[in-house]
Amino acid sequence: MAQDQAETLRELVKRENEHGKTRVITVTSGKGGVGKTNISTNLAIAYAERGKKVVVFDADLGLANVNVVLNVVPKFNLYHVIRRQKTMEEILLKTQYGIYLVAGASGFSQIANLNADEREPFLQGLACLSFADIIIIDTAAGINSSVVDFVDIADDILVVTTPEPTAITDAYGMIKIIATEVQKERAQVQLIVNQVNSVSEGRGVAQRLANISTQFLNMKVDYLGFVFNDPIVQQAVRRQRPFYVMDPKAKATSCIRNIVSRLEREEARENKGLSHLIRKWLNVEE
Repeated sequence: MAQDQAETLRELVKRENEHGKTRVITVTSGKGGVGKTNISTNLAIAYAERGKKVVVFDADLGLANVNVVLNVVPKFNLYHVIRRQKTMEEILLKTQYGIYLVAGASGFSQIANLNADEREPFLQGLACLSFADIIIIDTAAGINSSVVDFVDIADDILVVTTPEPTAITDAYGMIKIIATEVQKERAQVQLIVNQVNSVSEGRGVAQRLANISTQFLNMKVDYLGFVFNDPIVQQAVRRQRPFYVMDPKAKATSCIRNIVSRLEREEARENKGLSHLIRKWLNVEE
């Protein structure tokens, strides 16, 4: 490990010891079009409403679109950090919704495959995010090694699906990858069923996935909650405003609030923090 990377890690551990570890929540899905980015963004706003300092980290390095949901046009993004043109601090954008955004970059398919020169400013930049109570990582849709990297370092892994058969199949595919490539004792997989028409529909989808995950993968999958198929969601997308803000009393907003309440009850677990993330990518034992 290079001396400057080791120094970054030591400094981050020191910050975590002084201020507490940042909780890392990775939101992923087996396929696109299930509302993963929308859920990530609205979860972040719900956490901010509770007084948390929240960063949304857009880890879709091909089709980044958290900024579209928030209706912001970042001047700089992760590409500029990796190319040493800007620091992470310089691209960190505070939005009008009280959350911070690290905008994704195009042209880098796999963080894990960055060479040493590219990885160094990226890892150093992560240290400046240690001020956050919560980092919500919005991964790319589908299954690839960059998604697995961000899943592997999470305190909480949220898999988003819808009741559609193809979405359920792809969600199971993602859970299978997690079961085989992520350390099971650290994989806290929780399911969100989006676009449901009834409480029973969401529960039924979750139960089906939980059963087959237990039977065939020997892996526990918890049901975190559902989000109703609410017209306000599509209205908000068209207006590029988070539905949580657009209608605080909407059914979908209440669902997000309930999901955060459940996650808050999980917060008593010890978070691994950002230093764990850096260790994973540097292959350093804890």
